[in-house]
Amino acid sequence: MTAADLVAEIETLFAARGGETYGEGVTIAEHCLQTAALAAAEGADDEFVIAALLHDIGHFIEKPDDRFGYHNHDRAGGAWLAARFPAEISEPVRLHVAAKRYLCTATPEYHGRLSLPSQHSLQQQGGPMAASEAAEFAALPFADRAIRLRRWDDRGKVAGIEVSPLPLYHARIRRLARR
Repeated sequence: MTAADLVAEIETLFAARGGETYGEGVTIAEHCLQTAALAAAEGADDEFVIAALLHDIGHFIEKPDDRFGYHNHDRAGGAWLAARFPAEISEPVRLHVAAKRYLCTATPEYHGRLSLPSQHSLQQQGGPMAASEAAEFAALPFADRAIRLRRWDDRGKVAGIEVSPLPLYHARIRRLARR
């Protein structure tokens, strides 16, 4: 697959499924674009901005489990991205749900700040981690990046915010794509 083909594939996925919602008051595409904008605003490197942009790609490639989306979207999305991008992009995506579970254990007040749809999906995704599981997660090579991605993910759910459109990211996607 060429980099141009990958951009076209991502555009097709966003066009086909990006208008769907999962209970957050914004479409999945709006959420992904907001998450990428937050990453860019904080000076994240290009790999991290693209991870933020594509962190919910698993919702686009799998059928929803319920009205809140596909609960294993992290694993599906991480695998899809790993075939197309380096680990700096795919691994934070693969781990961003685990990061939510971790934060619920490591920072008890975090759970109360989750949106209701995110609290619902948390239960479908295994709930807060046990202490031993949290320690294992924290030791993973991309755990810090997954936690940072998770925090942008939590904030990227605001209706009516104007952010840069998907084509703004095409050059980064082409440059970072595996050949």
